[in-house]
Amino acid sequence: MKLHILGCYAATPSLMGNPTAQILEIRDHLFLIDCGEGTQVQLRKHKIKFSRINHIFISHLHGDHFFGLPGLIATFQLLGREKELHIYGPAGLKEVVLMLLRVGNSWTSFTLVFHELAEKVPVQIFEDDKVMISTIPLSHRIYTNGFLFREKVKERILDIEAVTAYKIDKAYFKNIKKGKDVLLDNGKNILNKQLTLDPPEPKSYAYCSDTAYDPQITEWIKEADVLYHEATFLNSEAEMATKTKHSTAAEAAKIAKAAGVKLLILGHFSVRYKKKEAFIEEAIPYFSNVQLAEDGKLLLF
Repeated sequence: MKLHILGCYAATPSLMGNPTAQILEIRDHLFLIDCGEGTQVQLRKHKIKFSRINHIFISHLHGDHFFGLPGLIATFQLLGREKELHIYGPAGLKEVVLMLLRVGNSWTSFTLVFHELAEKVPVQIFEDDKVMISTIPLSHRIYTNGFLFREKVKERILDIEAVTAYKIDKAYFKNIKKGKDVLLDNGKNILNKQLTLDPPEPKSYAYCSDTAYDPQITEWIKEADVLYHEATFLNSEAEMATKTKHSTAAEAAKIAKAAGVKLLILGHFSVRYKKKEAFIEEAIPYFSNVQLAEDGKLLLF
């Protein structure tokens, strides 16, 4: 997986950074997660091809998470897009987007497919032969979901030395990688485990923004390879976090620890904080493998 963080700040755009947006690349898919203002500029800045984005996931209908979406759709139209675009988000998102297109007489020549969400329990919203995606219900001031991206097991790896030793024809390679045994012309059956190596363990990514501290989600994100969890506030503003249904860095770290994830990325920072080192300092006592999100940051895992 490859994660491009395009924006990681809360509430309003500022000179410090952009509101929330991310691109997650998995097995030839480019998934856009949230789409705050300025997302298009960030996509261009980091040389991410608009044409490869076919699925967009909107966590909730606060502006810093979706105000960039109508403009992005309009740009797709200007670029001559023909492929349908799938948009997953809370009920009401379709109404908002279509109203803006209607008022501006800016209908698209490509199909917009809205997948509106209202469930308050985790539901699977996407699956193909490579990836499964489910919602993570979050506790915020309005209906909000995070998203869990899970890679499926890859094909087995062909052991070139083994197939060469057995003089197996290349015509069998495709089936061998799918896990099938090979019956030789002399009647001998060669087991698949003799011809292949185990593929890498599938990866998973949990995206949780915005949410109050909610231990319930740990069951849904258990042992994720990477967790992005909002940390809007420091402990000095814990009362504000509770009031606005956001989390502190320490609370995010407690979630990571309880869920047994491998890496925690803190983000969605309030612009009131000019330096972010304190977020790491407050998280470390509860979970050691933690990083700070940065606009433009690229992670491979």
